[in-house]
Amino acid sequence: MILFPAIDLKDGQAVRLLRGEMSSATVFNEDPAAQAEAFQAAGFEWLHLVDLNGAFEGRPVNAPAVAAILRAVDLPAQLGGGIRDLGTIEHWLVAGVARVILGTAAVKDPALVKAACAAFPGRILVGIDARDGRVAVEGWAEATSLEVTDLARRFEDCGVAAIVYTDIERDGALAGANVNATAALAEAISLPVIASGGVASLDDIAAFLALEPLGIEGVISGRAIYDGRIDPASAIALVKSAAAETGKANTAAGSC
Repeated sequence: MILFPAIDLKDGQAVRLLRGEMSSATVFNEDPAAQAEAFQAAGFEWLHLVDLNGAFEGRPVNAPAVAAILRAVDLPAQLGGGIRDLGTIEHWLVAGVARVILGTAAVKDPALVKAACAAFPGRILVGIDARDGRVAVEGWAEATSLEVTDLARRFEDCGVAAIVYTDIERDGALAGANVNATAALAEAISLPVIASGGVASLDDIAAFLALEPLGIEGVISGRAIYDGRIDPASAIALVKSAAAETGKANTAAGSC
């Protein structure tokens, strides 16, 4: 399982929101590239980047900050927020982003998701953000009647690499992740799931590690890492220890 530290970008700074409200932004680093370097130094192996302004405006806004991050570190990064056309997807993949996340486009332009998967195999994720089991789009500002599982199932056979599932009401609230809803989604679909929203402690990470056999590919955490509730060294050690145990179990099973 991959542990993704989140760098959410607003007005060129690394921030965290509370339940998706732009007015509730807390600035954690005025230099996102320096934050990325700190995450790399701490031992993280991936980054999760979100252009918050872009998500609301429907176009990339924090491109200079993203570009600076890509120059500063060697880590692969996945990026979402305001990516709504094939040209923008290609731009970021060529620029060095490892995977692009399509959220609003998955609801409003599913043909784009399928075209992107065909053009860039293994590099397209679908982001599903939800309140009370219903999908929200346009930077979480617009509610839909779509259920999470129904949307995810639309992309099972088109080459989507994974679903990034965020419980908006938990996001940034440090109240604990919605493990049950994430597990239910993972059980209902064949695609891997990356969990996001409310991951506030090592216990949350351990809970998702236990569900890895269901298809939980990764866990995203932001505020809890920034404010010290999750110690990077301890979290990374926990994930690596679980991976080692899984490897031992697989080796033992193969020798039977």
